Amino acid sequence: MTHAAAFPAPVVLWSGSEEERAGKPLLLLLHGYGANEQDLFSLADMLPAEFAVASLRAPLVSGPGFTWFPLTASIDYALDAVKDSAAYVQDWIDSVKGNHPSVTLLGFSMGMAMATTLLRLRPADYAAVVGLSGFVVDGGGDPSFRDAELDRTLPMFWGRDQQDPVIPADKIEFTMAWVRQHVKLTKVLYTGMWHGINQQEIGHVSEFLTHEVLNKR
Repeated sequence: MTHAAAFPAPVVLWSGSEEERAGKPLLLLLHGYGANEQDLFSLADMLPAEFAVASLRAPLVSGPGFTWFPLTASIDYALDAVKDSAAYVQDWIDSVKGNHPSVTLLGFSMGMAMATTLLRLRPADYAAVVGLSGFVVDGGGDPSFRDAELDRTLPMFWGRDQQDPVIPADKIEFTMAWVRQHVKLTKVLYTGMWHGINQQEIGHVSEFLTHEVLNKR
């Protein structure tokens, strides 16, 4: 098992210079399995300009890209691996959040699993969560997941295609039960998007971020 201290130094892409982003709400992008920090970065230009956008690279090498933790179906998967990676991300967030009035998480696929894990470990730390074509990990009653503190007031957007061929049905079932119980959910289904992101969805995400984060400052 890799502990956060053994992970590489964080690699981050920012949407602006330090001066430009100071004082803006932070939107952190978390990519999917086998991708890298450039994968979602093009979204920064399509989302509200009031945010400072950061895209963070996952700490584990996976083929030509990177991953937050081993795939859940693999022999190397363990909840501790998810928590170690979340600690790595949280340490980075802690190092920059003093410059921002709030932190919102946006994760695609496995990045959604990471975003919701961060929320569950520190429920009071985040303004909102956006999950795209992803899932929530089964915490199995682990006490470090503070789900009981999430009382359906934190805004979460979850967009997906019912024909998504990548995320297994059991993960969707668990995620559906979890979001209904713990967050203030905006759920949108898209047709013909498969395991991806489309223009319509990004438009909806922008509206959600404006309404739930920017208008509540």
